[in-house]
Amino acid sequence: MSLEDRIRADLTTAMRERDKGRTSALRMLIAAIGEEKVAGEAARELTDDDVEGIVRRLAKQRSEAAEAYREAGRDEQAASELAEREVLAVYLPQQLGEDELAALVAETLDAEGITDASQMGPAMKAVQPKVAGRAEGKAVAAAVRAHLAGG
Repeated sequence: MSLEDRIRADLTTAMRERDKGRTSALRMLIAAIGEEKVAGEAARELTDDDVEGIVRRLAKQRSEAAEAYREAGRDEQAASELAEREVLAVYLPQQLGEDELAALVAETLDAEGITDASQMGPAMKAVQPKVAGRAEGKAVAAAVRAHLAGG
């Protein structure tokens, strides 16, 4: 079963259970998938990686919106955005813990021979493919900076 099929099946379940929050979030996700399918010159089928990228993008948008609402003192809307983000997070790979990320960064940079803080760009370029969406960019950059500062 593809990721898109799983999302559609989960939408049907959420609708049957009358779970308005999950139903709304999954409908938004399915709409974004549909838009992506017809974007460009010709309609195309999406791979699970494509769908995962869409989920990641929407989850990031929800997090950013929640932060903006929180800063504006609109806690109810922030909670709503975070609830949607939690629904979307189910379809993302397990995120790396802080220690796991630090170990992966150390291993990668040591293998590449990158030890100088002035090599931040090449360091990020080496680490990003290994992380493959299992950590946010800010967390990866912070782990790389910490390793380069200590190394």
